[in-house]
Amino acid sequence: MSLPALNGLNFFMADVRDGLGPFLGVYLQERGWGPQDIGLVMTVGGLAGMMATTPLGAVVDATKAKRAVMIIASIAIIVTSLTMLYVPNLAVTIGAQVVQGVAGAVIGPAIAAITLGLVKQAGFARQLGQNEAFNHGGTMFAALAGGGLGYVFGLQAVFWFMAAMAVFAIASALLIPAEAIDHEAARGGEAGSAASGGRSRSALLLTSAPLLVLASVLMLFHLGNGAMLPLLGQAMVARGNGDPSAATALTVVVAQLTMIPMALLAAKLAQTRGYWIVFVLALLALPLRGLIAASLPGFWVLVPVQILDGVGAGLLGVAVPGLVAQILRGSGHFNLGLGAVMTVQGIGASLSPTLGGWVAQSYGYGAAFMVLGGVALVALMLWLVATMLFDGAWAGRERGKDVVPIGAA
Repeated sequence: MSLPALNGLNFFMADVRDGLGPFLGVYLQERGWGPQDIGLVMTVGGLAGMMATTPLGAVVDATKAKRAVMIIASIAIIVTSLTMLYVPNLAVTIGAQVVQGVAGAVIGPAIAAITLGLVKQAGFARQLGQNEAFNHGGTMFAALAGGGLGYVFGLQAVFWFMAAMAVFAIASALLIPAEAIDHEAARGGEAGSAASGGRSRSALLLTSAPLLVLASVLMLFHLGNGAMLPLLGQAMVARGNGDPSAATALTVVVAQLTMIPMALLAAKLAQTRGYWIVFVLALLALPLRGLIAASLPGFWVLVPVQILDGVGAGLLGVAVPGLVAQILRGSGHFNLGLGAVMTVQGIGASLSPTLGGWVAQSYGYGAAFMVLGGVALVALMLWLVATMLFDGAWAGRERGKDVVPIGAA
C-alpha cells in the first residue's frame, strides 16, 4: 500500500505544489489587473518559496510528522487559492502568494524524505523514477483537465479543480502507513553514523565540497534554462510564427510526454551505471536545446526544443535528489542539503530572464539562445572537471564505490 499511495501522492501533488501557475495571471488579468501588479504578486511568491526552501528542509529532517507536513501544506494551498478567487485584492493576493510559496517549498523535500524513509538508499533510484513519472503524468493531466474545465466553465473551475487535486493528495498521504517510514533513513542518517561530526548545519553545507559543486552546476544550468522557453515564445510572436495558444499547449504536452519515459530511464541508468551519467546527459540536453532554438526558424522548432526540455527535466528529477542523498549519506541532513541545492538553483533560474532578455534586446533572439546554451555548457564543463579532480564516487561515476565523507575535498 505504501508505494502505490506514494505514487498517488506524486500524481495529485503535481498540480498542487506550484499553486495556480499561469492560470492565476490570466484570472487576475480578467479581473482588470495590470501586468505590473500580476508580476509583483508572482515574484513575491517565488521569492518567499526560494527563501523558505533551505530552512524547511531542516524542518523535514527534524520532524517525524512528515505526512502531516504534506497535509498542512496542501490545506494551506487550498485555502489561499480559494481566498484569491473570492477576495482578489492586492494585499490579500500578495499574502496568499507568500503562503503558497512557503507551502510549495516544503513539498519537494517532504516527498523526497518520505520516499527515502520508505525505500532506503538501496531502492531510492528506482523509486525516484516512479516519483517523477507520476509527477509529470499529474502535471500533464492537470494542464489538460484544468484548461478544459476553464474553457467550459470559466477560470473559477480551475481553482476548484486544484482544490480537488489537493484533497486527493491528502488522501494519498494518509494511505501511507506512518510506521512504514524510517525517519532516520528519511533524513539521510544511518544507524550509528556520526558523519556530520557534530558540526553545525551551516558548517556542514559550506564544507561539503561535492555539495557545493552540485549546487554551483545547478545554478549555472538553471541560469541557462530558465529563460529559454519564454524567449522562444517571444521570438515566435515577434516573427509571427503560429498561434500563441497552440504553442503554449504544445510546449506543455510535448515536454511532459518526454519527461515520463526519461524519468524511468534515469532510474534504470542510476541503478546500473550510477547517477553521474544521468546528470551528464541532463546537462548535455540544454546546450543542444539552445543551438536548435537559435538555428531553426518556424513554429515546429518547439517540438525538438521541448523534447530536449523533457529530457533534461526528466533526468534531473531523478539525478538531483539521488546525488544529494549520496553526498550526504550518513549525515542526517539530507533534506537540509536538498533544500539548499534547490535554493541555489532557484537563484540561477530567477536571474535567467534578466540575462536572456538583455542579450535578446541587444543582439537578437538567436544570440540569446546561444548565450543561454553556452552557460549550460559551462555547467557541464564544471561538472566534468570536478568529478575528475575528485575521485567521482560521490557523483556515482562508478557504481558501488564508497561515498566521499561529508566535507571531503
